[in-house]
Amino acid sequence: MKIGVFDSGLGGLAIAGAIMRRLPQYDYLYLGDTKRVPYGGRSQETIHEFTSQALTYLFSHDCQLIILACNTASAESLRKSQQEYLPRHYPDRRVLGVIIPTAEAACEGGGSENIGVLATASTVESGAYLRELKRQNADAEVSQVAAPLLVPLLENQGRKYLAPVLEDYIKPLLEHGVNKIVLGCTHYCLLKEDIREMTTVKVISQDEVVPAKLADYLSRHPEIESQLSRRGSREYHVTDITNGYQQLAREMSGEAIELIKVVLT
Repeated sequence: MKIGVFDSGLGGLAIAGAIMRRLPQYDYLYLGDTKRVPYGGRSQETIHEFTSQALTYLFSHDCQLIILACNTASAESLRKSQQEYLPRHYPDRRVLGVIIPTAEAACEGGGSENIGVLATASTVESGAYLRELKRQNADAEVSQVAAPLLVPLLENQGRKYLAPVLEDYIKPLLEHGVNKIVLGCTHYCLLKEDIREMTTVKVISQDEVVPAKLADYLSRHPEIESQLSRRGSREYHVTDITNGYQQLAREMSGEAIELIKVVLT
């Protein structure tokens, strides 16, 4: 059986690619809901509906374990998926998110931390990072900034316009004295080096965190790991394909990949 990776678009390819490089022996199926991206402005009910459709698709295509690479889906739908969807439909399968492992990485070392979170408006409004960071470290001070322009610019060949926009988003976090910045959106993996050039604070990028956390999870759950097939296969399914998506897929994954159009129901 495969490891599934789901994202509302193509940003999750950065995390998927990093996981595949860390754990190349397993079979993978990526699903990007490019027809309905972004999820950030949707209601919680709609996000859960879309996420459930994606889970059904991936599980019906032989996935044992699914990673919700989408931060919005992790924030708004993970708990409900684990507590309601899985017991009702696939009690022997697993769904994991990216917010908990990212928060764990940000809080490693303990002590008094001043952590900044850069994320989409929906993820910030959900309070998911605030709750999880405080759960990991009750003494941590957390500042959040919503950055709604970054994903559209990245997905529409607007990188040349990014610098002043990114600086504007980062500025209030630095003024608040943060010593770490969590990139709370899969797309922001593309911006980690830009941010590191703008500041000396530590940058927590999910493509550098999630693969090791998944490897650790599988080592602690042999009943799941033993179900995974090991042919090293990779498939990339999306709900819409354009020339722009093909270009973004190459940028996010770091290689030329074949996108296959599918329908979610």
